[in-house]
Amino acid sequence: MKKHGLCVVGNGGMGDWHVRRAQAGDVVEVIAVHDIKESRNVFAEEIRGVKAYRTLEEVLADKSIEIVTIATPNDVHESIAIACMEAGKHVISEKPVTLSVASLERMIAASERYGVKFSVHQNRRWDADYLVMKQLFEKQTIGETLNIESRVHGSRGVPGDWRTMKQYGGGMLYDWGVHMIDQLLMLFKDVKLKSVFCQCDHITSNEVDDGFKLTMWFENGARAYIEIGTYNFIILPRFYMQGRHGTALIPDWGKPCQVVECFGWEEKNVTPIQAAAGLTKTMAPRNEVTTKSYEIALPESDPHDYYRNFCAAIEGREEQIVTHKQMLRVMRVIEAAFESDAKKQVIAFEE
Repeated sequence: MKKHGLCVVGNGGMGDWHVRRAQAGDVVEVIAVHDIKESRNVFAEEIRGVKAYRTLEEVLADKSIEIVTIATPNDVHESIAIACMEAGKHVISEKPVTLSVASLERMIAASERYGVKFSVHQNRRWDADYLVMKQLFEKQTIGETLNIESRVHGSRGVPGDWRTMKQYGGGMLYDWGVHMIDQLLMLFKDVKLKSVFCQCDHITSNEVDDGFKLTMWFENGARAYIEIGTYNFIILPRFYMQGRHGTALIPDWGKPCQVVECFGWEEKNVTPIQAAAGLTKTMAPRNEVTTKSYEIALPESDPHDYYRNFCAAIEGREEQIVTHKQMLRVMRVIEAAFESDAKKQVIAFEE
């Protein structure tokens, strides 16, 4: 099988991740990297054994490079992407693909004008925890989903580099939010989004958001909630899903999914329980007559399937998994989230 020539532009932590994954994969060959920091170019040459170009112009001129993966700070994704497209190269952008809907529309227009493939690296569609929740959602194992909550918690604040600066597109909405929003929108890909409410946090950073709480309401009545925190010393569950006939929970990365299915809503002769300073029937736990509890192990997955699909799309064998329409929907939600936070109100979402 022919491997497609790849160049990674921006050889920091994520750029080097792409290099290592590509070198271990089966569909691309790393031709070169390019970084504005000489130390990162030397690292690529001496540690990874990869040629390093000192200028973007050298990348554009190299005919053996078919695909450029952009892993630079977010504010320059658009200019680099369009320059590469103009040179006839297919483009993968690290997330966020760019910083506004208008910018993304220009990038999409350029890809169509120059006849090249263009996508954003949504690798967290291959997260094993997400895949379990997606399976439960699609099979309606616990009935129609009424509410799903997605959380990622840490306790180190925003990383102390360009991600702390607004001019470079820093902050958690652009960093983690873009993944979490994409995941939940893919669950509701056939349901219209009606409204959005977001509150951004500034606990450890005044310039950019270091966390946020985002609620999305859909036309079918379902609610999706996303919470990112970087000052959480005790974490809440990674995923929590409520269906009409049960509940599912994933406590943390790599942990099995806990499921409770309910087979009968009504229970006879419920015994009240002592709850703190009083009695309650309402909150008494259910018995095993009406419910079944079990665990689902997390599946195996390979994030390199993203590159396999992108190369297959170049060859005309498959459609892109991450489409322009999906990219635009995520970016519109991010813009609505920032607007909601600024105005402190629910924002109507038109689809």
